[in-house]
Amino acid sequence: MKTGFQSDRSARVCLLLVAFAIAVFMNLGTAAAASTRPPNVVLILMDDMGWRDVGFVGNKFVETPNIDRLAKTGLVFKQSYSSAPNCAPTRACLMSGQYTPRHGIYTVVDPRQPPGSPWHKLQAADSKADLATETVTVAESLQAGGYATGFFGMWNLGRGRTGPVTPGGQGFQQVVFPENLGFAKDAYFDKNGNYLSDRLTDEVVKFIEQNRERPFFAYFPDHAVHAPFEPKPDLLKKYQQKLVQGSDRRDDPAYAATIEAVDHNVGRLLNTLERLKLSENTVVIFTSDNGGTPQYTAPLKGSKGQLYEGGIRVPLVVTWPGLAKPGTSSDVPVASIDIYPTLLDLAGLKPPAVQVMDGVSLMPVLKGQSTLGRERLYWHFPCYVGRASPSSAVREGDFKLVESFEDGGRRELYNLLTDPNEEHDLSTTQPEKAAAMYRTLQAWQKETHAALPTGANPNYDPKADRPRGGQPNAPQNDNPQKKGREGGPAGPK
Repeated sequence: MKTGFQSDRSARVCLLLVAFAIAVFMNLGTAAAASTRPPNVVLILMDDMGWRDVGFVGNKFVETPNIDRLAKTGLVFKQSYSSAPNCAPTRACLMSGQYTPRHGIYTVVDPRQPPGSPWHKLQAADSKADLATETVTVAESLQAGGYATGFFGMWNLGRGRTGPVTPGGQGFQQVVFPENLGFAKDAYFDKNGNYLSDRLTDEVVKFIEQNRERPFFAYFPDHAVHAPFEPKPDLLKKYQQKLVQGSDRRDDPAYAATIEAVDHNVGRLLNTLERLKLSENTVVIFTSDNGGTPQYTAPLKGSKGQLYEGGIRVPLVVTWPGLAKPGTSSDVPVASIDIYPTLLDLAGLKPPAVQVMDGVSLMPVLKGQSTLGRERLYWHFPCYVGRASPSSAVREGDFKLVESFEDGGRRELYNLLTDPNEEHDLSTTQPEKAAAMYRTLQAWQKETHAALPTGANPNYDPKADRPRGGQPNAPQNDNPQKKGREGGPAGPK
């Protein structure tokens, strides 16, 4: 017969066993939930960062240890493109997964450079200023799939801080503009000496901390690295001292200092994910909205605003715990339109049935395949900005055809495999290839109802200067700290 002590002990043992079993069950349940939970997403979109402006692409002057850290653990896309050659249209392509003719945002709508300006040879096509509210954005799709969505930075797809065409009306539950943090338009510093990229990062960190228990999508379109630069004094001094006789003429201390400040904040975000033990279920994407200004894109031809490689080739690295080959690179051509379907694929969500999706998921490449099975990429820019004139382009395999709408519709053909800097126009030596690709481009323009320049501009004045800093006849200045805010050396943001 058991004593009372033995009975109590047996009861306690039973209770401990039950408690242990419950704890194991709960831990297994938590682990299972974690393994089935869709991945978090941190999307970092730089402003005007050229293809060669980070260490993992080969820049030896700028120090980007944290961005390079992404490359060491992620997949670098060596042939990554923005889907447009300037700010607003690329952001619309990213948000919609569509080419520019689908959403109708071809350029930044700026009253200082309206269609019919005297330096335009042609009457440029009109561009929408806002992303249509009917567009189902990637934020709306992810929010419908259970994600917390946050926006931090520059929108440029609709004016105002609130309303249907602002981030808050397009799927983002939390919205932080620079103005919300006390920064004047286009300023890097506020009146208290706070640096914009730092403050925006503060807000992204808070968002991640607040939403750590659920899937989240943090979209961080930083203001940097757009001219005119206002670098941190200590970083500027560092790069001024780093310049030596014989330095590359493209080694600009102000620009380099601005990039390193961004790199520091990329490190803060990565450290936050590690501190919160979220790294093993978070996708981090780092890229840019268009190519850089001329001194930052060489030896590639062209720059921001143009459809040559220098205007649309951008850095892109994707980290994801499910990568088949971390720390490697891919030569598959990809573009901004592919980010939306890729994120849906990673989240296990379907594309919106009511919307054409031009982009394709990069999941096959992330899982180790060497092709996407896509035959072509397209670009369409029927407007003027900076040094750029209306043009359209198609890439098919290694070949790229660029159509200029000026000068009787001049067409250029390049083999990017043998001539990545587009120095040798093959249109006269391979006329059949050029003609076939032009027919393909025309068919795509017709299919997508692409807007075209409407003919000669009656106000055209061959003596009129192109605007610098958005103002006609302004003096030219090649100091990147003094340049305008769109189109590289000319035009508004």
